[in-house]
Amino acid sequence: MSKKSVGATPIRVGCVQWQMRPFASVATFLQLVEQQLAALASYKCDFAVLPELFSAPLMTLTPKLDTWYAIRELASHSQALIGAISAMAVHYKINVVAGSLPIVSDNRLFNIACFCHRDGRIEHQAKLHPTQGEKADWDMQGGISLQSVDSDCGRIGMLICYDVEFPELPRLLAEQGIDVLFVPFWTDSKQGYQRVRWCAQARAIENEIYVVLAGSVGSMPQLPCLDVQYGQSAVLSPSDIGFPHDAIVAEAGANVETLLVAELDLDKLARLRTAGSVRNSRDRRRDLYQISWTGAAAGKRASKRRPVGKSRAK
Repeated sequence: MSKKSVGATPIRVGCVQWQMRPFASVATFLQLVEQQLAALASYKCDFAVLPELFSAPLMTLTPKLDTWYAIRELASHSQALIGAISAMAVHYKINVVAGSLPIVSDNRLFNIACFCHRDGRIEHQAKLHPTQGEKADWDMQGGISLQSVDSDCGRIGMLICYDVEFPELPRLLAEQGIDVLFVPFWTDSKQGYQRVRWCAQARAIENEIYVVLAGSVGSMPQLPCLDVQYGQSAVLSPSDIGFPHDAIVAEAGANVETLLVAELDLDKLARLRTAGSVRNSRDRRRDLYQISWTGAAAGKRASKRRPVGKSRAK
């Protein structure tokens, strides 16, 4: 039996602001993940959110691989990690947005967010817009589908980092009826963080939803791609009467390892959409313009793949 009925309010969300650090093994990595999820479960959270590519420190297990091979070696752990985190979600009775993980499918690398329901089901959302660095260093491919998720606390969406900077995607999810958008992110500068943060804030206002950001912090100079992180997890709201005056429900301190917990009142969203000072969804001129999903044409793009085979050292 689910912990809450669908649409029950308020709901409680928890963000893991993840410290990048070396791990001696996959087992020690999972021990820390479980500690964080257990802590959020003890706070009666309905959702726990991990950052984008939070498993990246496991690349220190094979430090001599170049970046192209290192990310694929990291991807070899992803299915086992998803299985373990799904089991934790069931055990601790908490829905887990398992950040994102690198996954190889049909010899192509994707950055995929996994939603682990607390009843054991798992759903996926690929990052649609890899960054220039992800494409150049890792030959990361963009996904070709977008879907909302029906959780036991209502309908939610997931977008990974850069994807929230494209307003069409949250709009399409809002049209599917989401109340909360989860955005795992990974940024290496304050400028990069601010792009994600302020775009996420705009998405909350224009789509009348909550947006939850969870990021990583710290530095690992032994790995070029992890040499520095900038992160400040936050829970953002629309801007209207009844919501926080600065449209920030909660935010963590910048660049420290911590947990962030916040309660979200879904009834406030329902009132906003029918009786707010402005009503973005109702006032939208659908007679003049619209956004539509055009399908999987992007999936036919060719990939400049390097052959998968024996690992190549630097």
